[in-house]
Amino acid sequence: MGRRTSLVQLNQISDINMTPLMDLTFILLITFIITFPLIEQGVSIELPKGEAGELPEGVSRSISLNGGGQLFLDDVPVSRDELASALVEVALGSPDSTVFVRADAALPYGEVMELMRMLHAANITRMALVTEADSL
Repeated sequence: MGRRTSLVQLNQISDINMTPLMDLTFILLITFIITFPLIEQGVSIELPKGEAGELPEGVSRSISLNGGGQLFLDDVPVSRDELASALVEVALGSPDSTVFVRADAALPYGEVMELMRMLHAANITRMALVTEADSL
């Protein structure tokens, strides 16, 4: 007895289903939108307002002084003695490096000047005070 059903060739689907790929793309986009502002600044500091230019590219280090008077070297908490020795190493290791000083606007002027004295004692000549741009 022979078969009565015919063998039908299966049609291959040659289209890619784009819906899962679009879902993944939107999830990644939302993730980057949420996390980018957190990555931009590691130490929360209320910078003073002022004229702000573009920061130069190249070798640079960042010193932050928050409202509580705690020091950070490149977002790592340090004591004043550790900062002084690290600044000497920076000055000896790469004399062309720029040190960006970020200090909270509410700090007394004397604390920022103490930080500037430490930079001068380490013979660091390239430094910049970071401010937040004025919004008109």
